[in-house]
Amino acid sequence: MLSKLYIENIAVIERAEINFSKGFNVLTGETGAGKSILVDSINAVLGQRTSRELIRTGADRAFVSAEFDNLSPAAIHALGELGYEPDAESGGILMLRREIRADGKNSVRINDRPASISDLRSAGKLLINIHGQHENQALMSTDRHMRYLDSIGGYSDKLTEYAALYKAYASAAHEMSKMRTDDAEKARRADMLKFQINEIESVNITVGETDSLKKRRQAIENSERITNALSGAHGLINGGEDSDGALNMLQQCAGLLYDISTVCDGSGALAERLSAMVYELEDISSDISSMNDENEFNPSELDEIETRLELLSKIRRKYGDEQEALVFLDKARAQLESIERSDQLLAEITRKARECYRRAVEAAAEITELRKAAAVKFCEAVGRELAFLDMPSVRLAVDIQPCNLSVTGADSVEFLISANPGEPPKPIGKIASGGELSRIMLAIKTVLADIDDIDTMIFDEVDTGISGRAAHKVGVKLHEVSRTRQIICITHLAQMAAQADTHLLIQKNVSDGRTFTSVTPLDFEQRKHELARINGGDMITDTMLKTAEEMLAGAGIFA
Repeated sequence: MLSKLYIENIAVIERAEINFSKGFNVLTGETGAGKSILVDSINAVLGQRTSRELIRTGADRAFVSAEFDNLSPAAIHALGELGYEPDAESGGILMLRREIRADGKNSVRINDRPASISDLRSAGKLLINIHGQHENQALMSTDRHMRYLDSIGGYSDKLTEYAALYKAYASAAHEMSKMRTDDAEKARRADMLKFQINEIESVNITVGETDSLKKRRQAIENSERITNALSGAHGLINGGEDSDGALNMLQQCAGLLYDISTVCDGSGALAERLSAMVYELEDISSDISSMNDENEFNPSELDEIETRLELLSKIRRKYGDEQEALVFLDKARAQLESIERSDQLLAEITRKARECYRRAVEAAAEITELRKAAAVKFCEAVGRELAFLDMPSVRLAVDIQPCNLSVTGADSVEFLISANPGEPPKPIGKIASGGELSRIMLAIKTVLADIDDIDTMIFDEVDTGISGRAAHKVGVKLHEVSRTRQIICITHLAQMAAQADTHLLIQKNVSDGRTFTSVTPLDFEQRKHELARINGGDMITDTMLKTAEEMLAGAGIFA
């Protein structure tokens, strides 16, 4: 449950620390005191979208933290799946923190670990369910009706199985639709692919061929220079008719040193080194000769190279380099094969789509029957709650009609109500008043509470459009629900506030030209005065205080 809320620089709240208790908590205060700011703060720390406008004027940042304890095993398990288990050393406390800066950036932490807004939102959905006036309006949306019905049905596994079947069918149907292009388009595509395949295959591409040809072209263009250099080097090594070459000179040097090796120490070793150089120079001479032979070329070779390079350039402009062109070729062949086999593939995917559809229809039919059974159970349970909330004549009905197959099944679901005996049920959004919507939603929430794992429920002005006995019944019902979970309620009605286990007063004050909001827990006497104020305004009389005391006593609360 939510045990502590700390707010700093949110709108008119400079700093406030609010301690909530188990059971039923109410917050009251004059209009404009800042009750809605508390809900905005809670939404912020739960990861909901917020605005820089929420930051208190003059401050550069706002901060909200929420402390939770006594979490349910289901919540602890789900938080563990997210990677944020409650801190065992601190008694199983979970702490959510969010800082909102004026530059639009957010700082988020869960149990002192950095987290994302998405993580904060996921964790928040496991901890608190906020019910506000907008959700009353959501009751008019038929999209929500199916969600509420399925929540109580107990067939979530069937819905999951059906969703998988429907997705398989949708995927097969999409594939079938893609394949059912007209024959002329397939023929045009096949002709284009055949042309492209033939164009690339006819060139007989080899990866790296362009670079190799360019090197060969460069060698041919410089062949005279190469020949002169190689021939000159060969002549200097081997000599000619009129001169000795380097090879002959080295041989003579080695011979001279060998001749004195017996009388001159070290000359033999030098002769050996020169002999080795002779052998190396002979190898070099042979390699130069071979390179010179390889430098010969046919005069037409350069034209052939230019023609080949132009052909490869054409391929490169259309399909990319050699590697990219070969990849394109493989894909084109696969596409052509797919088109040529399209009739066979279409027949196969059609059979698959039909089978998936058949199985999805069967699963959807089973879900329809489960929904019909759940609708009976749901209407009976909501009816009992409505009777308690002073709406005994209101009858809820669930209209389940067949529709096209979708991810939720083959049903359209709409809640209908009959406000008076003998009247046929009509769509809830057309005949329910604001007060009726509030009580109907509370009845639905009460029914769903038994299957909801969320520990804390917040009701923001659930008293809209109701008063008197109905308000008293709503307060009693919220107190009843608070036996199994924490309830936090913002209200304007004394009948509801009197039922609370903990009463918090929100007050707005002005100091030094600035507005401040504070939240104060009330004792018994303070509660009497606040209930009297709600009932009669600022002129509080002894009679009003006596009435307030009787209201508290009726709720089992005494000094």
